[in-house]
Amino acid sequence: MKLALITDAWLPQVNGVVTTLVELVREMELLGHQVVVSHPAMFATRTCPGYAGIELALRPGKVLAKWLDECAPDAIHIATEGPLGWAARSYCVKHKLAFTTAFHTRFPEMLKAALKLPLWVGYAVLRRFHKRSAGVMVPTPSVMRMLDARGFRHLRSWTHGVDTRLFRYHETAHNHEPLATLARPLSLYVGRVSYEKNIEAFLNLELPGTKVVCGVGPLEQALKDRFPNVRWLGLQSRTELAKVYATADVFVMPSRNETFGLVMLEAMSCGTPVAAFPVEGPLEVLGSPERGGALNEDLRAAWYRALGVPRHEALSRALDFSWAAATRQFAGHLVSARPFASTIAAVELVP
Repeated sequence: MKLALITDAWLPQVNGVVTTLVELVREMELLGHQVVVSHPAMFATRTCPGYAGIELALRPGKVLAKWLDECAPDAIHIATEGPLGWAARSYCVKHKLAFTTAFHTRFPEMLKAALKLPLWVGYAVLRRFHKRSAGVMVPTPSVMRMLDARGFRHLRSWTHGVDTRLFRYHETAHNHEPLATLARPLSLYVGRVSYEKNIEAFLNLELPGTKVVCGVGPLEQALKDRFPNVRWLGLQSRTELAKVYATADVFVMPSRNETFGLVMLEAMSCGTPVAAFPVEGPLEVLGSPERGGALNEDLRAAWYRALGVPRHEALSRALDFSWAAATRQFAGHLVSARPFASTIAAVELVP
């Protein structure tokens, strides 16, 4: 099968959506399928306002239409709701082609945090975007319930995974040289340093040891100025990031607006337990009752409980997730792009 994947989030961007899609392409190809990707680097771009490093395709409609005409895919998946996603949606509607979509990011919450835009406005726009989708892939049951309550239809479950070969387990906290002199315990945050991540809930905690932040974003400089005792690492390569995860004693997830939260799985795969609020994302990753970390409305209390979680328990929970299983689930939701053709059966996608 030939799958056209259209995404506004792709390399060299560093975020959970890109990680998910890169792993998806790799696993789909291992199953014997061809995946062609349309991404911003194929177009003229402009920087996303407020998010340096994120480039958005500029008026991609004609170029994308020509690309889709030429590649003639068997199935079409629109991964994101940005300029490329809207252009692909318009193409499919115009040509009466079936397609699937995914809900990766809670953009309405981001827009409310950054611009004070009411949530109902953001969700009205997303509801229109996904309305024609034959299947909206959603990473957690709680997000699926939320979207269903907001009028989204054709929702499909698509969980995510973790690369345990890259994010290798360490029985004791690793001693990564750039962090070796910092006072322990080490509390780590990995992700965008931006409005919707609620990172100040982590930075304001009174904790022993040292706080470490890995990531960049629009709030980075302001928070650096306010919290000079935090170790700010900026962006790291995936290989270096694995070493940072393994060095931490506790991974802290302060966000209340995650659709999943791959960074938690990556930390747990290295043996680092997670402290988080009991909200969507952490509830799916840690489970109920939680394994591999601690959930509490008092994030400081969650941190102290997580500090006592054995590292092998964090790994055990991470092993419940795999990219191979997630990809088979994804493939089972794909539909033929041809008009009036039947759904592609998952059995056809197993070699």
